[in-house]
Amino acid sequence: MREISTVQAIHEAIAEEMRRDERVYLIGEAVGPGGTGAMRPPTEICQEFGERRVRETGIIEPTLAASSTGAAMTGLRPIVDFSFVDFMFPAWNEIYQAGLWRAGHGAAEDIKIPLVYMAGIIGYSGGGFSHSRAPIGNIWHGPGLKLVIATTPYDAKGLLKTAIRDDNPVVFLVHRRHYPVKGPVPEEEYLIPFGEAAVRKEGKDVTIVADGYQVTLALQAAEDLAGEGISAEVIDPRTLEPLDIDTILASVAKTGRLVVVDEDHIRCGPHAEIAFQVQEKSFKSLKAPVQRVGNRNMPIPMAQVLREAALPTKDKIIAAVRETME
Repeated sequence: MREISTVQAIHEAIAEEMRRDERVYLIGEAVGPGGTGAMRPPTEICQEFGERRVRETGIIEPTLAASSTGAAMTGLRPIVDFSFVDFMFPAWNEIYQAGLWRAGHGAAEDIKIPLVYMAGIIGYSGGGFSHSRAPIGNIWHGPGLKLVIATTPYDAKGLLKTAIRDDNPVVFLVHRRHYPVKGPVPEEEYLIPFGEAAVRKEGKDVTIVADGYQVTLALQAAEDLAGEGISAEVIDPRTLEPLDIDTILASVAKTGRLVVVDEDHIRCGPHAEIAFQVQEKSFKSLKAPVQRVGNRNMPIPMAQVLREAALPTKDKIIAAVRETME
């Protein structure tokens, strides 16, 4: 099977869905032929669909989000590229309203909001505190919003195609460190259903639930822990809304221990939600307190040594596993 990068997989998904459905269009900052966005489509895609369906905009996040919501309500299917997830902050109200409108009118067949908000997380890249956040908990808190965090090229393409065909507003995130990563992606069409976690590595002593780039760190930690005789199971939820809690519970029932890793702030972050659902639904399975690894409730500094102090690392995951094992 051929291997392509995560960015290439995203481009393929967008192009295939635009060819399949003329209502699909791409709009955002730095998506046109002269743009500089990290996930900017290649020139061929811009030429194939033209400016009518690949729309470059200025730095107008609230307008970008609100106008796309309106377009989706009229029957179009926008893909909105914010480039960096931080740029979603100025548009929070409009993004939340898209979810609220869909959730509040869920029984009405004539009110659908088929919309994808796409962005990259860049926390480890030295972008400073205004360009390095991972507001996963903020997004997950929004009623009516579906939340996807793709980890591999295979998942990026399959999940994005599913997101574009969904009749609900979907936030689709990819970590910048995964953009160039290559992996096997079939040439034939495929979709990945929402709400199905992937077990990236099987183990018997401790469960590590991680999303996005944290999956890469968790797998590295699991490899080192194996040298200590600790067998770690790594679960990638792939979607947080809907969340495949059953796969997580089954793993914890086997291992008895849980470490949750996410790039968002530890305080009120996704770690807390996942940990609480496990203790709420399967408290007797736990042999030790759940451990959390995440941002230490501080802005992300520019300096690398300070970034490593703030953000999750392989060593911090290993330390959390050792803590729950003890």
